[in-house]
Amino acid sequence: MLLVLLAGPALAGPLQDLVTAAKDGDTVMPPPGIYEEHLVIDKAIVLDGQNAVIIDGGGKGTVVELLSDKATLKNLTIRNSGRLHNALDAALRVKGSNNVIKDLKIENSLFGIDVSKGDHNVIRRNDISSKDMPLELMGDSIRLWYSHFNRVEDNYIHATRDFAVWYSHDNVISGNRIHHTRYGVHFMYAHENEVRNNEIADCVVGVFLMYSNDIIITRNKLLRSWGASGMGMGLKESSGIRAFGNEIVGNAVGIFLDLSPYDPEATNEFEQNQVAYNGIGVEFSTDWEANVFAKNDFNANFSQISVRGGGTALRESWQGNHWDDFAGFDEDRDGRGDSPFEIYSYADRLWMENREANFFRGGFALEALDFVERLAPFSEPKLLLREQFPFIVASVLEEAEKPKDALEMLLQ
Repeated sequence: MLLVLLAGPALAGPLQDLVTAAKDGDTVMPPPGIYEEHLVIDKAIVLDGQNAVIIDGGGKGTVVELLSDKATLKNLTIRNSGRLHNALDAALRVKGSNNVIKDLKIENSLFGIDVSKGDHNVIRRNDISSKDMPLELMGDSIRLWYSHFNRVEDNYIHATRDFAVWYSHDNVISGNRIHHTRYGVHFMYAHENEVRNNEIADCVVGVFLMYSNDIIITRNKLLRSWGASGMGMGLKESSGIRAFGNEIVGNAVGIFLDLSPYDPEATNEFEQNQVAYNGIGVEFSTDWEANVFAKNDFNANFSQISVRGGGTALRESWQGNHWDDFAGFDEDRDGRGDSPFEIYSYADRLWMENREANFFRGGFALEALDFVERLAPFSEPKLLLREQFPFIVASVLEEAEKPKDALEMLLQ
């Protein structure tokens, strides 16, 4: 059944009346206008704004609450939620399953889409931004809370705080463009999710996992996360992670590992990633093991690796990676170096072991000291990494599409 409100000025009458009058399975198509109200949807209807309907919350509370299963919201603008973090004021709150939320424009709302205990929902092609306030005071663009088997696809997320996934499993986050946020995607106690084919750029952190296991991170572009905490990908006490085919370019730290994997019987696998033009390619919070790096391309990073606390990366597994600063030969032309690739720490130990000295990293004094240390070491340098058979030519993404030039992505 199709319900259409036949008349309405620019400032329209109650949209709630039309929704209340509808029955399960009805399609509701309000006339163009601005509806200044808070809306509750508790039945399986299709609400289609035809790109001409604005629901305005007037700066108070949550604007739209979707409490039913099997409903569809599409082609609407939702704006002007409240500002209260403790109330989770949002443009749209979802407490149902098997809903479709697509082609919405969400603006000037603290939180964008808050899904709480909702499963098998589809969130697709939405444009989401928060309120004009400092980054740390913004709300999350999308928040999945105890919500499973959801698909979040092809959204444009910008000027928000985090995309947060808490206590949620088996969600797929794919094809999204996430720009100018704090955490592009942030997992907390969230297992068996997948992040694929997203572009996450100019955020503080691209993808960060905390206490989250068995997550797949593949074919993403993690670009230009700078600042004191900037990193393309970070893992804290997370295990069973598979990260492959990603382009990790232009970040303060490309990959950061803190006590990961945490499960002593698990490994983390990083394969066929392009790690380029980062301040540090891979940084470890301490001497650790059970991370496998295979067939990655480490190119034009200021420092290829760093290990805090005076440790090394010798217990990690390095297999068939390409290092742009490898100075060896391949006389038998098998594509592998005839000698191991090794990274030694000279004056680098100053900033690796004393974080305050990081300020001088790249400066003339530290570079001069490093040069002298290499020329005539005052003390024995520390071996940080050894790869027995490095690749001469990068094999990154040999089974996938060739990535765009890393420098071009850095300068975009």
